[in-house]
Order: sequence, then structure tokens, then C-alpha cells
Amino acid sequence: MLELSIHEPVRLRKVCHALSTDVRVRMVELLSKETYSVHELATLIGVPISTAASNVNVLQEAGLILTELRPASRGAMKVCTRNFDDIHIALNDGSHRTEKRTYEINMPIGHYVDFSVTPTCGMANSDGVVLNEDDPVQFYHPDRSTAQMIWTRTGFFEYKFPFALKPKQKIASLLFSCELCSEAPNYDHDWPSDITVWINGVDIGTWTSPGDFGDRPGKQNPPTWFHNTRTQYGALKTWTVTKKQALLDHLPVNPVTIADLQLEDHPCITVRIGIKENALHKGGINLFGKEFGDHPQDLKLVIEFDE
Repeated sequence: MLELSIHEPVRLRKVCHALSTDVRVRMVELLSKETYSVHELATLIGVPISTAASNVNVLQEAGLILTELRPASRGAMKVCTRNFDDIHIALNDGSHRTEKRTYEINMPIGHYVDFSVTPTCGMANSDGVVLNEDDPVQFYHPDRSTAQMIWTRTGFFEYKFPFALKPKQKIASLLFSCELCSEAPNYDHDWPSDITVWINGVDIGTWTSPGDFGDRPGKQNPPTWFHNTRTQYGALKTWTVTKKQALLDHLPVNPVTIADLQLEDHPCITVRIGIKENALHKGGINLFGKEFGDHPQDLKLVIEFDE
């Protein structure tokens, strides 16, 4: 849910402006069911591609949709995904609003507790590459905690998020998000990889990354991370598990439910990001921290409770 307030006039105006035309409202409606490219949206709505592109930019600027570049028969295409299911606008001072019942924790990508990696593999921080590339034993080194970007050709990274359920709390949903892409030597936009997320050992869904992105510098990248030779950014993806199903960017991907994760039975939540041994596309993983890539966030876990 997107939370807006009358006390955030700039952000509120952007969202209201984004929803002020029939074309953009229709785009949001179409994206509630599945993802579409800009060209497909233009065809479905009956407007020129240039018109569709400018309207997509307005929706993206307002944060209502997410976009990512994917390989096409000629160059790349921009694919759009809806970012929120609901919008709540607070028109008062907030003194009578119910406190949001959520638990959120952000985990630096270098704080993994278990891993399995093979070359090409390595890690980087604001100073550049950390330790020796393509040497799996280096992933045990204490300097891993400074990493803002890590990569491997196969395997996984596993994290433990501390969590304690309070009396009378009932978990409604779990959300996990991170920025990631495939891992190719140097980079390759046509390098698919089936990347799976597990919560407490339960598979909650697989995203097929179309490639390893390096055509431009990542928006958060430090100057030491040279362009044209290395991976630069990924796509921000969100896995959600509710009482009914698991979703990837708001689209159903798995019949797993919150009950299946048995969160109440564990003092922490184990999150694994990796490539299955029987995956069709074994294109590796790049994970980005808040100082690399396009999005200023680490691994994020959000638990929502019933009121």
C-alpha cells in the first residue's frame, strides 16, 4: 500500500497528477493483471508509442509503476509493472490514525551466514573490488561485511533476520525485496538466470532475470566502479507471501501461504537467494546494496500484522 499525507504536498501532487488522465489510469488498470512493454501498452490503449512512453515516465516518476529494460529482437524494450495495489491518503494531522502494525529490518548484503559460490564470483564496496576475485574462500573473510555488491555464477547466499512475535500478534503478510540481476563475465543483457527466494526453507517463487546489466552506470555506484567493463545495476524485485498465496511484483507465482513458512516457530527468519541445481537458466546472481545499483536499499524484510 502506498501511504500519502496532506503534509507531503510535493509527493501527493505527483501521484494525483499521475492519475489525472484517462490514459494513465487505463495503464494502471492494465498493469494490475500482468506486465506489459511500452509498445504493448500503446497498442492496447490505442495511442502512439511516444505518447505511451511519456505517460509511463509520469507514472514511474510518481512511484506508481516499476520499469526494467529487457532484451528485444531489436535492442531493448522497457517492461512495466504496477508497484502498489492500494493508495491511502491521510487528510488529517494523523493524531487519530491507527499505528501501522509492521516490522521492518534491512540487512546489508555482506552479512550472509551461509553461502555457496563458484567463479565468476567476488564482491565490491565503495573502494572497488574486495579481496581476490574468483576465489570462493575469500567469502569467509571479515571484510565481506563491507560489501555493497556480491556475485556468483552458481550457488546461493543465505541471511538470518531476527524476529520475535509478540503476544496476540497474527502475521498477515511477509514482504522481501532486493535489487539483483544475472551474473555473466563482464556483463551481458541476454544472459537469463532463474533466481529463487526461499523463506525458512520454503520456495516462495523464482524470477528469471533477463540478463546482467552494464550499459550505463548504476545510479548509486561510486566513481571507483568503472563503467563499460562491469555489471552496473539490477532490477528491484519484491516477493510477498500472504494468507492465500505468494506473489512476485504483485503477480501470483506460488500457492505458498504465510502458514507454510511457520514464522511463529523460529526465533529468526532465514532468507536464501540462489540458483536451483535443476534450474533451466543457470545465469548466476548479482546482489546490490544501498550504495550500488539503481536503488538505495539493502535487503529488506517487512512483516505486516493484522490490526
